[in-house]
Amino acid sequence: MDQFIQKLLTAAKESGIEAAEIYVSQSDSFRAMCQHGEIANYTVNNSCGLSLRGIVNGRMGYSATQAFDDEAIDMLVAGVKESASLIEDDSVEEIYQGDENYPVVDNYNPELDNVAEEDKLKLVLDIEKKTLSADEKIAAATHVMVSTASSSVRLVNSYGLDLYFKDNMAMAASGALAKDGDKVASGSFRKATRDFNELCADEVSRKAADEALFALNAAPIPSGTYRVIIEKGAMSSLLRVFSSVFSAENVQKGMSLLGGKEGEVIASEAVTLVDDPLLPGGPDSRGFDDEGVKSQTKNVVENGVLKTLLHNLKTARKAGVQSTGNARKNDYTSPVHVAPSNFFFKPGEKDLEGLMADMGEGVVITDVSGLHAGANPASGDFSLLAEGYTVKDGKKDQPVDRITVAGNFYRLLKNIRAVGSDLKFTGSSVCSPSIDAGELNIAGK
Repeated sequence: MDQFIQKLLTAAKESGIEAAEIYVSQSDSFRAMCQHGEIANYTVNNSCGLSLRGIVNGRMGYSATQAFDDEAIDMLVAGVKESASLIEDDSVEEIYQGDENYPVVDNYNPELDNVAEEDKLKLVLDIEKKTLSADEKIAAATHVMVSTASSSVRLVNSYGLDLYFKDNMAMAASGALAKDGDKVASGSFRKATRDFNELCADEVSRKAADEALFALNAAPIPSGTYRVIIEKGAMSSLLRVFSSVFSAENVQKGMSLLGGKEGEVIASEAVTLVDDPLLPGGPDSRGFDDEGVKSQTKNVVENGVLKTLLHNLKTARKAGVQSTGNARKNDYTSPVHVAPSNFFFKPGEKDLEGLMADMGEGVVITDVSGLHAGANPASGDFSLLAEGYTVKDGKKDQPVDRITVAGNFYRLLKNIRAVGSDLKFTGSSVCSPSIDAGELNIAGK
């Protein structure tokens, strides 16, 4: 690979490409699912791909390959020059020359990559077996899965920059279906970790079954305006959908209402929204972004005030600011865009039980669905199918389903009364603790 990279950079320079960058991505993944005591899905995948970006007459061109021979070098160089000639956007783009130093982020556990596949298959079968035996009312175990993944990125450019990081993760999940007469309910639980020994069949199966059993007697509540807590899982889903409004790229395209709002109050004082690519153990922790800009921790919103949008080099130049190190590529073939890293509400002091005690009476939303159709990041409006439970005298009361919760994300930020302490990443890099959302409209019976 070193030899291929040097030959490619030399060929790019000799062809007239003013500055060039090579992005190499490698990944290994394993996934097993089971059903009725047998492995029903078993996938092992290994891939390696490379992309070349280059500046030609002030325009950025892209090309990519999974082949690593002399023919591929000629194809990559020609592809960059051709794609650059087709660009009509006048925005100035650049290949980054690099920072003086980079933070060290170690999120790779070599022991995880050495776990035997037999152990992974045993775990997935144990999870299904224990989910089914958790209670006599559990009729089925669904979506029982164990997966591991390892990935690496190397970024090399014609200015001498040469950066590398490697990461891996393991996950276990189970769904449970509970039945009691004509009543049917489902529950699920998943856990992500870099230590395979932390994936416990008892924990995963028990939590999925408990959720399903509690929801057996769920029913809708009357329509109205309620005091609402959005539990961490549901709030994480909501934040993932609306995280794009903090992207300078979307602001500059008119797809966010936060344009020109830096320095203004956009949320309650309880809200501090953090983007932290240096978070120890975070799902998306790394020392540099996909343009080679040094990673940095920043409060996007601090005590309700919008401090910064998220930038890559292109959006930062357009706004006259420095990049925040949030350049991302979906994969080696994709162009650079703006995305958060480990993005989360800064936890408060009280756990979910503490938030419920302060609320007294109301509703806890534990799950939302229909996010793609029912949430509009441009306007902030959302109307989502939801489930959860009522709260009475500060305690968990009756399960609730078949309701719709509606509101606006921008108004929600301003109405947040408190942020919980129960932040826990479960695989996604966008995450939230439970929040006291104030009042929201709920449509039920």
